Amino acid sequence: MSTNLQVGIVGLPNVGKSTLFNAITKAGAEAANYPFCTIEPNVGVALVPDARLAHLTEMFQPKQQISAVIRFVDIAGLVAGASKGEGLGNQFLAHIRETDAIAQVVRCFEDENVTHVAGSVDPLRDIEIIMTELCLADLDAVDKRRKRIEKIAKSGNAEAKAELAVLDKVQPLLEEAKPARLAELTDDEAPLLAELNLLTRKPVLYVANVGEDEIADPLANPHVQAVAALAEREGAGWVPVSAAIEAEIAELEPDEAAAFLADLGEDEPGLERLIKAAYSLLGLINFFTAGEMETRAWTIVRGTKAPQAAGKIHSDIERGFIRAEIVSYDDLVRAGSMAKAREMGLLRLEGKDYVMQDGDVTYFRFNV
Repeated sequence: MSTNLQVGIVGLPNVGKSTLFNAITKAGAEAANYPFCTIEPNVGVALVPDARLAHLTEMFQPKQQISAVIRFVDIAGLVAGASKGEGLGNQFLAHIRETDAIAQVVRCFEDENVTHVAGSVDPLRDIEIIMTELCLADLDAVDKRRKRIEKIAKSGNAEAKAELAVLDKVQPLLEEAKPARLAELTDDEAPLLAELNLLTRKPVLYVANVGEDEIADPLANPHVQAVAALAEREGAGWVPVSAAIEAEIAELEPDEAAAFLADLGEDEPGLERLIKAAYSLLGLINFFTAGEMETRAWTIVRGTKAPQAAGKIHSDIERGFIRAEIVSYDDLVRAGSMAKAREMGLLRLEGKDYVMQDGDVTYFRFNV
């Protein structure tokens, strides 16, 4: 997984993909607040919402606060036949390969003023069109790989035989236009597919784009019910969003946006729900560093050990890792200050085998 979470936004024409992406771009962080030098025109950057970071900033009064960020890549050019290079097919598929997860925007609202490319609103059909193209592309990759390793496997090579057995689990699914992530693979088998970087192994989040008047109760919409049921069957995620509302919120000041949401009966923008759903799907958590210079949120995969978490800050810290001084966010808030937390015995010294927890406030000791 890349250092900064990257989600590819895909969808057919006129489903609200561009509206949502434009809202994300407008809601993006100012240049001073995220750790990138250059952002491509088709990449939108949004801050990861985390109220804990704001509380730490109040506590430490640093010179700056730096949120974790998520990158949304606007992947255009999908038409039926993309897997065969139709339209911008090859470019489209190459961009998806570079992402950590796929957010597929599907239209769930009826509006006679907004035409649908297929003539009617049917999110399951739309999902199937894109899934078919991704499966065809993956099937091509699996076929090529199989041809390369079959002879090696026949010669008795154990690794080739093991990989062939994994391809035997994946190929039938792809032939039925079902995603490779549905294959039941053991912990030993999954890495054998890593080199292929199959598109349909990537986690998927279905973004059900609903009308402005439906966001308060999206499950009353039969189209949303269908998307939610499909997501459950596939082990995918789903989240309801009104791209039109997000576009309006992106133009408002924070106070105005909060009042606008309150009028709709909502307590958070759909963009925040989208980010949280992506985090959950990918098994991500945040840890924090805090001091007089800055408070900062860092994103890691759940299960990451302390030295590797330190490496997110700088490779030298991972290489020279000695130990981590850690207090949980909840304990720190309860104590009221770092000095008080230390006095209360809430500050712990953890070694190389410590598995980082969500909300750890951390100082890494290292020597290079």
